[in-house]
Amino acid sequence: MWVRRLELIDVRSYEHLVLELEPGVTVLVGANGQGKTNLVEALQRVATGASHRVASDAALVRIGAEHGIVRVAAIDDDGRERTVDLELGGGRRARPRVDGHPVRRTSESVGVVPVVLFAPEDVAIVRGDPSERRRFLDDVLAQRRSTFASARSDYDQVLRQRNALLKAQRGGDASEDELTSWTELLIAHGAPIVAARIAAVAALSGPFAAAHLALVGRDDGVVLEYASTLGTFVTDVGAVPPTGPIAAAMRDALMAVAGEERRRAITLVGPHRDDVAISLAGMPARTTASQGEAWSLALALRIASAALLADVGRRPVAILDDVFSELDADRRERVAALCEGFDQVLVTAAVDADVPLAGHRIDVHLRDGVTDLVPREEDR
Repeated sequence: MWVRRLELIDVRSYEHLVLELEPGVTVLVGANGQGKTNLVEALQRVATGASHRVASDAALVRIGAEHGIVRVAAIDDDGRERTVDLELGGGRRARPRVDGHPVRRTSESVGVVPVVLFAPEDVAIVRGDPSERRRFLDDVLAQRRSTFASARSDYDQVLRQRNALLKAQRGGDASEDELTSWTELLIAHGAPIVAARIAAVAALSGPFAAAHLALVGRDDGVVLEYASTLGTFVTDVGAVPPTGPIAAAMRDALMAVAGEERRRAITLVGPHRDDVAISLAGMPARTTASQGEAWSLALALRIASAALLADVGRRPVAILDDVFSELDADRRERVAALCEGFDQVLVTAAVDADVPLAGHRIDVHLRDGVTDLVPREEDR
């Protein structure tokens, strides 16, 4: 897949931008703070349903504007044009339109234009809290199947309600029957999420190891495993395990911690507490990997996720946001070689010479608070 046209209206530092793109490599070149990341952030917001930098869409709207608009037109793997229009801010939920038609839930627009974003912040996937790794995995699954985003949203709503009931019960304002009902709902929504994640990790493991080998040039014994609060569930690569045993394990685990949950007024078991364990040479990468090792592991995970998306006929657009400046010359060449597997690669860089990729160049300038894009003379 490749993005043919990107339009931004009142998004971050963009007042009104219409950017026509081609397959292959496009490099956005400009000093820090000019608005390069703002552009790729908008594309990632359309693809995954969330920004990689902020939690709220309000921050994406240009200062002084009531709302922002992102419009994307892309050509899919079958040569068909797909469009996503997204209105942000204005005190309302994001209202997407897919192929010109409104959709009921934002999650239905996720994955229509799949992307894999590489950014310096990705080190947090390896060295950060479990929430960072859950988010990485859930973003991939949501782009792979839009129904996963809806399932995760439903689970989060049930979780919030159950936590509220635990707090109310501590004050005597909620019945045991009511809590039992929400517990069963939590299990019903949580088991399929755990099953999908287990299958995804199994499918990612091979491509992850292969990508890491290609990046570092040696076998460091990298291993990816799903660490569930419910125990271990083995599955064949790509096969989703049955939800029955997972639901039973979740029910048993919740019963075992019932007293502690009441004391702390919080749900202690479920996919919201799980982790993706990454090990390097038999040691946990989170605590033992150096900055360079963590960066290579994060890049390998992103590359592996592209294989998982392509497996269901959704070859993603690759976005490299200020990645090459973080790498030495040898690693830059290795990353550039891996980019050849994508139909389209969008790169942001402060220094053009850091990017060992041939392709279109666009200069990015911020003037009076508004970003302007100027294609190089040879690309006009």
